[in-house]
Amino acid sequence: MAGDDATAGPASLFQGYVFDLDGTIYLGDELLPGAGRLLARLRELDRRVAFVSNNPTRDPEMYVDKLRRLGVEASVPEVLNTVVTMTRWLARHHPDATVFPIAEEPLCRALASAGIRMSDQPEEIDIVVASYDRGFDYRKLQIAFDAIWFHRRARLVTTNPDRYCPFPGGRGEPDAGAIVAAIEACTGATCEVNVGKPDPLMLEAAMDLLGLEVGDCVMVGDRLYTDIRMARAAGMASALVLTGDTAPEAVAAAPPGDRPTWVLDRVDRLLPPSALAAG
Repeated sequence: MAGDDATAGPASLFQGYVFDLDGTIYLGDELLPGAGRLLARLRELDRRVAFVSNNPTRDPEMYVDKLRRLGVEASVPEVLNTVVTMTRWLARHHPDATVFPIAEEPLCRALASAGIRMSDQPEEIDIVVASYDRGFDYRKLQIAFDAIWFHRRARLVTTNPDRYCPFPGGRGEPDAGAIVAAIEACTGATCEVNVGKPDPLMLEAAMDLLGLEVGDCVMVGDRLYTDIRMARAAGMASALVLTGDTAPEAVAAAPPGDRPTWVLDRVDRLLPPSALAAG
């Protein structure tokens, strides 16, 4: 945007702000520097806010509880994660399908509440949902294998493509992308649908939530290949924060078409000086 500095942040406010959570607003159980200040000021300025996450191990209520514990105002309708988008996609496009969720309790609970039939019998399964599941084991892999390869009836979809989930201190653990890879390797199948970032399904749901167009909003996150890629594909302004997954060297090495509008060392750099002065 004219007059903007890629490292200083936007020169003016947006109508809507779409925030990634882990690595952007908080890291682990710690609020990141400037996040509370930024969000409080956006509320004062009557800007619309949505929180999006690829993590399906929590439901929106759990995210709201965590944000409030960290001192951040939030409500359940403002939170959109892959529990919500997977349930929504299945209910809209495959309401009569029998699903095998390789998933943790929040997603299974949401599917049951939406009336989606679930089964672990391979001969009954129409869709295998590969998700971030810390209880993943050989039994679950065998069920997915039998449903897809032996019975040749099930499709493979995923909540999110992330290979790992980053932790504080530079550690992490395997995410849904690792489970997708295991199923693809043994069945020869290809995952057909992703309902998390960077898929347009996530951004469409966020725009529905905010009631705005992409040109009125900015996507803020810490990952080039999910947060920023989703925004770039939609023509939305984007800000990458260097407080999570991405190092400055990775931004410099990225092709120009994959780079964000702004690269910020902390998330409150999103506030233009005029917004600070008005406070």
